[in-house]
Amino acid sequence: MENSFQLELIKPEKIIFSDKVIMTTLPSYEGDMSILKSHIPIITFLRPGIIEVKENEKHNETFFVQDGTVEYFDNNLVVLSSSITNVKDLSRKYLDDLNKETTNQLSQSDITDHDRYILNHKLDTIKDIRV
Repeated sequence: MENSFQLELIKPEKIIFSDKVIMTTLPSYEGDMSILKSHIPIITFLRPGIIEVKENEKHNETFFVQDGTVEYFDNNLVVLSSSITNVKDLSRKYLDDLNKETTNQLSQSDITDHDRYILNHKLDTIKDIRV
């Protein structure tokens, strides 16, 4: 594929995804950003959200992420996260438990605005995931 670049999604214990892709959309603090071949070099942090990977015109993968870092350089995109999971591998129970935990954290009176921002993004993402 001439319009593709290398993508690696990495957890500390294993590589979740490694292949050539034509586009990846990431949930960064600056907003959702899409990466295509020859994108400018970038390093950024992820907020809770969905990573959408377009491998080709017919095949997409979707991943849920709670945090992490991103580096794109020389047509190589690397996403490092301890919380990245393929949406196909998520269970309703896991999402319900995460929803309850996040709601409980939001109800605490001593959380910072930054934490509130992250927790609200996590809740919005959890509500949008269909399993």
